[in-house]
Amino acid sequence: MEYGPREYVNPYRTIPLTVPEGVKPNEFFNSAANLNDLVHNNGLLVNPENLLLYRKALGHSNEFDTSIIYNTSQSILDPLGRPVRRTQLPEAVRRVWDRMNVILLEYMLEKYPDPEKALVLVGEASLDATWPLTAPGVPSIRMLHNHFIVFPMDGLRSAPLADPNNPNLSDGGQHSLFQSYMSKVYRAFFSQLPQLEILRPIDAESARLQLTGYPQGLPCWEVQGGADALRDARFWKEYDALLMGFLDFYRTFFSQVSTRNANPPDDLYFPDQVANVLLFNHDFLSTAKKVRDRCITDAIYANAIRWQPAFKQVIYRNELGKLIVTISQNSIGNAITELLGVAVKRVPDAAGYEKAEPALIEKLLEVRQRLVDADLGQGIATAHWSA
Repeated sequence: MEYGPREYVNPYRTIPLTVPEGVKPNEFFNSAANLNDLVHNNGLLVNPENLLLYRKALGHSNEFDTSIIYNTSQSILDPLGRPVRRTQLPEAVRRVWDRMNVILLEYMLEKYPDPEKALVLVGEASLDATWPLTAPGVPSIRMLHNHFIVFPMDGLRSAPLADPNNPNLSDGGQHSLFQSYMSKVYRAFFSQLPQLEILRPIDAESARLQLTGYPQGLPCWEVQGGADALRDARFWKEYDALLMGFLDFYRTFFSQVSTRNANPPDDLYFPDQVANVLLFNHDFLSTAKKVRDRCITDAIYANAIRWQPAFKQVIYRNELGKLIVTISQNSIGNAITELLGVAVKRVPDAAGYEKAEPALIEKLLEVRQRLVDADLGQGIATAHWSA
């Protein structure tokens, strides 16, 4: 068997949406009007915290695929003003969000206990609010959401190899920027974060998926205690700490790219680590100079810079049965799955989707009931299922 990233074909049923005349498709997909479709045609559960569980109409995998979105579309009409990462959630919302994550991930691990038969992952996306609305690849929904996905390993094994030069697999160049010039300081910075007790740094060989060889070049942490640790609130605090560390690193780096010898950004989570590890590191600052100098002379390169943090944070299980956490240095909006070497090719195929739909819906309704029983929301009725 050949090893490497896979192109996984997933059929879907065309979404019956009409884009109003005079509005670009990606602008409409960002609108409150379009987000109603998530509730009325695909909604599974909603709670008073405005967390919406829904079926993915254009999914990554028809084995199991669902999302939770912090649906602020009716309360914050400005797409650029909506929360795009978990650190922006009110504490009460984040507590409910984390409990929902636990129940969904535990359900997936229970239904798919064999790591040789199923790739299980939970991915959280930051939809960078600095993206121009009309830019190619713009996120279709500018709100924090999580993906819960299971891929059958037999399907991945039989899938053709993906092009390793696919820009989404390589993160559009910013990944190599971190890896080529700042790998040591990046890891040193994370090692200086407050002590992690549940999340333990793990080497790349032990963390990666053997089939695809991914993640590549990303720091990874093993979840000590496996699935049981997810019920410990400390796990989610440590999960937050990784994100906060990433945000500090990214913001500090691009502030130096923007302005030579800039003061540290406001509201840092770990100001001491920024001052002692980053702003006194020659590799860090010389890399900022390389990027700054190129921005001045290369308009296309400068236009592609993501000046504000965009990231993907993933919990996944590899073939060794280890639960791993990783976080990307995201620049162009690569999909959650592509961090793990799975490039999903969605194809319109109603018949193919309908073959998988009954089993998929059965599982989604089953996990919905667990959330209802835990007082995490109320069921939503659609044309496809009852409340």
